[in-house]
Amino acid sequence: MAFTPGYKRTMVDGQTSEIEHEDVALATPGPGEERLDPEFMHAVIEALDAEDADRATALVEPLHPADIADLLELLDSDRRRALAAILGPRLDGDVFAELNDWVRDDLIDALDPHEVADLATKLDTDDAVAIIEDLEADEQRAVLRAMAADDRAAIEEALSYPEESAGRLMQRELIAVPEHWSIGQVIDYLQENPELATDFWEVFVVDPGHRPIGTMKLSWVLRTPRDIMVSDAMQREQTLIPVDMDQEEVALRFQKYGLISAAVVDPSGRLVGMITVDDIVHIIQEEAGEDITRLSGAGDGDINRPFFETVKTRQSWLIINLGTALLASGVVSLFQVTISHVVTLAVLMPIVASMGGNAGTQTMAVAVRAIATNQLTESNNLRTILREFRIAITNGLTLGFLLAIGVYLIYREPALSLVIALAMVINNIVAGLSGILIPLALNRLRVDPAVSSAVFVTMMTDIMGFFCFLGLATLIGVH
Repeated sequence: MAFTPGYKRTMVDGQTSEIEHEDVALATPGPGEERLDPEFMHAVIEALDAEDADRATALVEPLHPADIADLLELLDSDRRRALAAILGPRLDGDVFAELNDWVRDDLIDALDPHEVADLATKLDTDDAVAIIEDLEADEQRAVLRAMAADDRAAIEEALSYPEESAGRLMQRELIAVPEHWSIGQVIDYLQENPELATDFWEVFVVDPGHRPIGTMKLSWVLRTPRDIMVSDAMQREQTLIPVDMDQEEVALRFQKYGLISAAVVDPSGRLVGMITVDDIVHIIQEEAGEDITRLSGAGDGDINRPFFETVKTRQSWLIINLGTALLASGVVSLFQVTISHVVTLAVLMPIVASMGGNAGTQTMAVAVRAIATNQLTESNNLRTILREFRIAITNGLTLGFLLAIGVYLIYREPALSLVIALAMVINNIVAGLSGILIPLALNRLRVDPAVSSAVFVTMMTDIMGFFCFLGLATLIGVH
């Protein structure tokens, strides 16, 4: 942890000067540290509660924009807005680009359209779109009206693409050159045009129709003699991203081919933007986190999501789960007579259902991930289903055998041991098939399997677990 002195800023003859704040020692994150120190957080909160703007400013100013974003996300809404008001112009586009969506929306709501427009024009197109796309329609129009014509046209074009597509993700600031130039011309072009993009890893080569025909890494440009032609130095093979491709598929291509950046093309094949790996890192983290939380019916799982939206999301799935639980309860009620005669069944039947639920969840998690990463497609559906079927039988036989031995040792009832062993095998098979078939079916219906699979898999394993165990007990006549 690096400790640095705090400073107060004061105005002297119209100039800003720094006066050391002697009674403050600030614990700010040092190199390689990822979390804000609790003592530092406490100091910031104290300054905000005391309305000490100078101290709060002195605390926050040394932070990296990403750390300022983390700080804002850790504060409650009132303190967050108070700090944003104190920072003012220091709360720039670099900070907003790092913010969580819900926190960013909360802060944007406190700004007027001209402030939002000024902020957006200082960002790359993809970051500006992320800020504007979640605004209400009338707010969007007001912000766009306040922007310069060129910036407004770029944002409007991006907003015309589907949500979570490459068109929303890409940035339009890139370097493109014709193939008839020499390397020397490319270097002169980069040096003599300060308005060009400043952050890029490769130069795209285009034909007269502005269609990408090759690419050159910056290292090639810097190490190639000036008189060599671009057409001789460029790599013609490249990965092109269609503008309407889903961001998950984009991330998979970056991962598969080890890309640092990639050209984005419209339906006619023209170069319209590029996507860089820093954007993909955010997408991979976001999509992976969403899939995990959605499997549990918790929505996107963001702790900064508004209270009532969180309740609404969770309640909807809990109510559906309540309905499936009632169905399972209805199955149990069909065997009240059997249970009343053999109370032991009531003790053992939750074991069959819960073990089936666990087995189904395992298979479902694997299936959802495989679908998301394109490991599970129509070409290997049948092979994967048969594999999970064999796994389910093997697990069912193993668990059934162990459970049957345990039940016999406790109750000395061979029939009861046989019933629970058979029920365990059958429910594991149901769990394995449900865990793979339900996500595949939902994906075929274009419903996100990560969102909807869990409730249906749980319903199948609960109902079949109770039905198999109690039905077999009735059929065999367990005493």
